[in-house]
Amino acid sequence: MIECGETIPAIVEKMEPTTGKESLPISPRSILQPATIADVPRIMEFERIPEFHTFVGTWTEEEYLHAISDPDVECFIVLDASRQPAGFATLRGIQSPHRNIELKRFVIASPGEGRGQQALHALMAHAFQQLRAHRLWLDVFAENARALHVYRKAGFREDGVFREAVYRDGEFHTLLLFSMLDREYGQTAK
Repeated sequence: MIECGETIPAIVEKMEPTTGKESLPISPRSILQPATIADVPRIMEFERIPEFHTFVGTWTEEEYLHAISDPDVECFIVLDASRQPAGFATLRGIQSPHRNIELKRFVIASPGEGRGQQALHALMAHAFQQLRAHRLWLDVFAENARALHVYRKAGFREDGVFREAVYRDGEFHTLLLFSMLDREYGQTAK
C-alpha cells in the first residue's frame, strides 16, 4: 500500500513492473495497453502538449504512480500500429458498488485520425462488458469542440453543466457532464 507523503522512489519500489492486465484491441491500427510506471513520463509529455494542457490539466509523477497502483483506477496507454504510444486514458471508480465509472483522463496525441473514437469504443466495451459498469461518465470543457463531437457521436448524453467550475490558465472554464448507461451502451454496441 502506498502512503501519502511517500517519496517517488519508495512508491516505485513497492510497485509491480506491470499491471498483469490484458491489452485491449482497438483496431488493427491501435491497442489499449495497461499503463506501467515506465509509461508515466510519456503520459506526462502528452498532457503537456499545449492544446491538451487546458482541457486535461496536468498531474504530477506522484499522482500517476498513485493512480497506477490504485485498485480503483485503471490507466491505459493507447498504442499505434507500430506499438508506439499515441495517447492515454484513465478510468476511475472501477470498484464502485454503484457500478459508476468515470472516464477521468483521455488524450490522443494526433487527433483527427479516428484513433480517439476507436479508443473510446474500446474503453466503453471494457467498462460495460468486463467491469460491468451501470454508468460510464465524464466531464469535458464546454469549449472542447473536438471532444464534445467524439462523445456525442459515441452516444454519450449530456447530464448537466458545471458553470465556471475550473480555474486554469488565468480564467474560469465551464464543464459539461456526460454519461452513458449500460442499457444505452447495449443499443450503441449493436
